[in-house]
Amino acid sequence: MNKVFLIGNLTRDPELTETSGGIKICRFAIAVNRRSAGGEATDFYNCTAWRGLGETVARYSRKGNKVAVSGSIELRNYEDSQGIKRTGIDIIAQDVEFLTPRGNNGGDDYEPAPSQGGSKKPQLQPFDDDSDIPF
Repeated sequence: MNKVFLIGNLTRDPELTETSGGIKICRFAIAVNRRSAGGEATDFYNCTAWRGLGETVARYSRKGNKVAVSGSIELRNYEDSQGIKRTGIDIIAQDVEFLTPRGNNGGDDYEPAPSQGGSKKPQLQPFDDDSDIPF
């Protein structure tokens, strides 16, 4: 089973791009603190979120925001500019939860939440039916 759960802070603003096929992809990085033998250490992870999740991450998060990311680890092998074989670790996000409260980033950094179908919520009307209660 390949499952990872990380909580950390975005190290830069998310970058939303699109594949040649029109699929949205958001790349972002998080810094995650951990305990080590020498005290505290910080690890940095590159994350990728696809489609609607990627659009949401790009829209509602900024550098410094705390997020919880769950997903899977993907290893990729590549050759650097000097011809040395390297291995990279990417986190493929399946879920991202925003942990920074909305007002903590200047207030104007967030767009309003997308409406569901464009319809307004119905107004609640007062209802007094205590006269039929048998006790």
